[in-house]
Amino acid sequence: MNVLGTRALNRATLARQLLLDRADLPVLDAVAHLCGLQAQEPQEPFTGLWSRLRAFDPMELSALLTGREVVRTHLMRRTVHLLAAGDVLAWRARHDLMLRQRVLGTYRRELAGVDLGELAAAGRAVMSDGVPRSMSELARAVAGRWPEPGPRALGEMLVAALIPMAQLPPRGLWRARAGVRNLPLSSWLGREIAPLPADGSDPAGQALVRRYLAAFGPAAAADLRAWCGLAGLPAAVAAIRDELVSFRDERGRVLLDLPGAPRPDPDTPAPVRFLPAFDNAILGYHDRARIIDDAHRGLSVAGARVVLVDGRVAATWTVEDGAVTVVPLRPLSRTDREAVSEEGRALASFLSDGEGDRVRITV
Repeated sequence: MNVLGTRALNRATLARQLLLDRADLPVLDAVAHLCGLQAQEPQEPFTGLWSRLRAFDPMELSALLTGREVVRTHLMRRTVHLLAAGDVLAWRARHDLMLRQRVLGTYRRELAGVDLGELAAAGRAVMSDGVPRSMSELARAVAGRWPEPGPRALGEMLVAALIPMAQLPPRGLWRARAGVRNLPLSSWLGREIAPLPADGSDPAGQALVRRYLAAFGPAAAADLRAWCGLAGLPAAVAAIRDELVSFRDERGRVLLDLPGAPRPDPDTPAPVRFLPAFDNAILGYHDRARIIDDAHRGLSVAGARVVLVDGRVAATWTVEDGAVTVVPLRPLSRTDREAVSEEGRALASFLSDGEGDRVRITV
């Protein structure tokens, strides 16, 4: 079995994540290819797509949100993601159990004795009037029947698990500031969520495996699980195993991949790229050594925005008043500093509508 080194895996990840060369894809196709973008911070997907697409127009993403072709919802790992509408309808039922278990992992004591089926029915009854509500408004509407858990536990269980919800615009639109207002996904999209097959087959799970490998492979089963949060995918992997090719990484883990997927030469040059907070190019793996040093792994879960130099996390960045500030995590060569400055100026101009292009690199 061929061994893929860390640099080979890095270049494969960059290629799949559209970070090796900016792509000429339509915005909707890019969102679908990436299996969605982490979106708990509403403006971050715009930077993520700017770093991946040539001539990206943020208003196109806003139009997809208002046009109901892209939707914000809880899905992978119980975090808010920006997903193509067709994908969330196809995948949501496959995530139901995981979402419930993750909310219970936080609020098991508060929700002890609450019949989740009855709670879901009560929440749907409240939402049946078609009025968008915040999580707290929905929780207060059912709290009279379940006063003990408190609104936070009730709201999290209803919105993040029991009732598939869409977070409505203007939340998530370009440069918009708006609170979360929810409607059931089926109401917002005008289409029903695909149910799980009664025969026990798992086409949604198999599709998730294929789509994950297309956007993140080569990867181990533990990486797949870390990305989606689902523990029950071994059968889906086994069902399509004959379609896949296998490698090992330098730690001896078995990696799976689609046979025709890009695996560039490890020496392929990698340009500087600025990634937003919680980008799945990092969070989409259990073993993140292909893109970030173990010493800096905590940055990826703390919401730090990072800069890739030669394909690896080498700095963090912030933006304020049209200026991008870069803090290196290791010494940068003069050539790297110039490349970071050039890309940072372009990012500052994008974020400030052409009115900013200043970059500060701190020592």
